[in-house]
Amino acid sequence: MSVRSTEVRLAARPHGWPTADTFAIAETELGGPADGQVLVRNLMMSVDPYMRGRMDDRKSYVPPFEVGQALDGGAVGEVIESAAEGFKPGDLVLHGLGWRSHALVDARGASKVDPSVAPLGAYLGVLGMTGMTAYAGLLRTAEFKPGDVVFVSSAAGAVGQVVGQLAKLKGAARVIGSAGSAEKVAFLTGELGFDAAFDYHDAPVREQLKQAAPDGVDVYFDNVGGDHLEAAISAMNVHGRITICGMISVYNATEPTPAPRNLAQLIGKRLTMRGMLVRDHRDLRDEFIADVAPLVANGTIRYHETVFDGLDQAPEAFLAMLRGDGLGKNLVRIAS
Repeated sequence: MSVRSTEVRLAARPHGWPTADTFAIAETELGGPADGQVLVRNLMMSVDPYMRGRMDDRKSYVPPFEVGQALDGGAVGEVIESAAEGFKPGDLVLHGLGWRSHALVDARGASKVDPSVAPLGAYLGVLGMTGMTAYAGLLRTAEFKPGDVVFVSSAAGAVGQVVGQLAKLKGAARVIGSAGSAEKVAFLTGELGFDAAFDYHDAPVREQLKQAAPDGVDVYFDNVGGDHLEAAISAMNVHGRITICGMISVYNATEPTPAPRNLAQLIGKRLTMRGMLVRDHRDLRDEFIADVAPLVANGTIRYHETVFDGLDQAPEAFLAMLRGDGLGKNLVRIAS
């Protein structure tokens, strides 16, 4: 079998914020799968902040995207032809070749998913990489303990919405979130059960965090960097722990950004600040699924998705994610 595949390519490396001109839509012909491969018709794909770093030509923990080539990322699709043992047409699989309508996927890079257990989007979000990031970043990297006061930045985003709920379920004394709109603040304190939340546009983060956390913060889960990190350091209690998961506030900067001006507080407060990558915690995968999947299934852990329809909307879904538009996880429905 051969198919025509539509794909989204990196047209040019962005300087600062990506634009529509950063992307190009193209078509290519795919042949049948080689031994050990499956041909997949993609149904849904994820857009994630780390993809912005891969658009730059610089050394990092993952190779950059190549100009003129298709981007990639998490996707769920249907096997339409298989040359791999254990996979057959009709199977639904999670894999890493999103940003295209069809993909030739090595079977060792694909895992089956069951839509009767959870909707397909959940395997790209709350039960996927973002959920695992929240789980490992809170429980292992930040060494969360019951009774901790937890502050989460970008708390209405894909990772943040899970971090806050996990902290509450694991016995946090207080969970505080920052977000970028009144709607998101209401989502955090209403639907997700955060103890307090604030819109970082309303007043300096440092002032709002001090009011929301009068007894200080023990764990800060950082998705933003910048003024949020500086405010958190000021609010941290002695022996506080900070997980650096992302710094979306600086991803599109064209000039060097100032570091937090209060890093010296790490000394007197004996703070721990650690960066984390979810791929370093693959050993937690089974524990994560056993712990979180039942809570998602019974509605204890809630999540929200913002879905864009059509592969041609993938660039806008990505740009909207960078702008902070939408609620929860941004996904693209490629086909149904």
